This record gives sequence, C-alpha cells and structure tokens, in this order.
Amino acid sequence: MATANTSRSTILITGAGSGIGKATARTLLSQGWNVVLAGRTEDTLRQAAQDHEHALVLAADVTSAGQVRELFAKATAHFGRLDALFKNAGTFGPAVSIDELHEDDWDKVCRVNLTGAINCAREAFIYMKDHGGGRVINNGSISAQVPRPRSVAYAVTKHAITGLTKSIELDGRSFNICASQIDIGNTASDIMNELGTSQGALQADGSLKVEPTFALQQAADAVAFLANSPLTVSVNQLTITAAGMPFIGRG
Repeated sequence: MATANTSRSTILITGAGSGIGKATARTLLSQGWNVVLAGRTEDTLRQAAQDHEHALVLAADVTSAGQVRELFAKATAHFGRLDALFKNAGTFGPAVSIDELHEDDWDKVCRVNLTGAINCAREAFIYMKDHGGGRVINNGSISAQVPRPRSVAYAVTKHAITGLTKSIELDGRSFNICASQIDIGNTASDIMNELGTSQGALQADGSLKVEPTFALQQAADAVAFLANSPLTVSVNQLTITAAGMPFIGRG
C-alpha cells in the first residue's frame, strides 16, 4: 500500500504496466515522486510498482469517463495532490491503408487514443485549475509529425494529440497549467518488436528496413525531465528518436 505523503510531488501515469509508462513510473519513484500507476490490468501494474511505498496501483479503462473520474478522485484523495499527468496509454490499431480500415477498428483506436486522452486531460485540468496548476504530458509519437506507411488510424489520432496538447497549453495559461507533448521514435521495447523495427519495418518505398532503436530508460528520463520542469517553463513539444532512424528525411 502506498504511503500518503503530500510533501512529495505526485504524477498519474496511464499505461503504466509496461513499456515507457512502466519505465517512467520506476524512474520517478526513484527520484522521490508519488506515482499513481494506472492501466487496465492490475497484475501488470503491481509488477511495475514493485511494492514501492510511494506507488499507488489503480486499475481503470481510460475510454470510460466514469472510470477516469473515479481514478482521479482516488488518486488525489490518497496523495492529497496531483502535480502532473503522463497520458501514455495508447494502441497502434491495424496495419492498413484508409481503404482497408474497418469502422470498428477506427472506433477502437479513437476510443483509446483520443477519447482516453480527453477523459484524462479533462480530469487533470479540473483538479489543477482548482489547485494552483500542474503539467499535462501527452505521449504523442513521431507519427504525430510523420506517419509510417499503413498506419492511418494511429497517425490520425496521434496528429490529434498535438491539437489537444496545444489547446490545454492555451486554455491553461490563466491557471498555471502547462502542457507538453513528447514524440518518441523507436525505443527498444516489446511493442517496437511487434512493429518489426528490429526485423524489418515497412518503409515508404515499400522496402523493409531494420531500424535502430534506443534504450527505454532514455525515453523515461526525457519524460522525467518534463515532469520535473518548473511551471515557469513551457516545453510544448519534445522529440526523441534513435539516432539514424528514418525520420528526418523520411519518405
């Protein structure tokens, strides 16, 4: 059970059971934060938390506005404060072009990547507006800037995250609320292996290319930099990729 300590900064991380969310949770715990680990599967969240005394595990589905309201209510009641949100939960969706995209798959990707982001941002904004401010960090993707082939649902929803981030930053100015977007390319994770970056990822010219990756910890450290930045500093967008990956000049 996490220990309530209002002297420590508190962050809520969605998708905290694996990948970047898990690595970020452990990094910020090591830096002295209270961390709320949120996700759909309690067992994986508990494994990520490692019974840390300042970690709170809360299972929730970000696509449900009711569950997200309950999530934030429990988190803020327990730790007595919320300084940052890392909205990290997301899904890639099917590897198809627009003509092959089924409406059900589109709806599913939108529910997780967009509705989930809106639900979490809304609750964070409501709390921060009444408690002196805070920072919302959205996990975009380099696909928010330049898409991969056959990734229309993912690319479109990630482009929309850019609009959400800018809207939060603009509407939050009067309330000391900052918004940041981190666009990450090719961390060495299980998800990247599923995309084939280490075996051969589809390129714009139709070829397959083994792409370089970088350590997951570096991505977590970048998120931690954003979380630790004072609210007098606005970091609207940060891009971090594996050196040499096909992003600059992609196409």
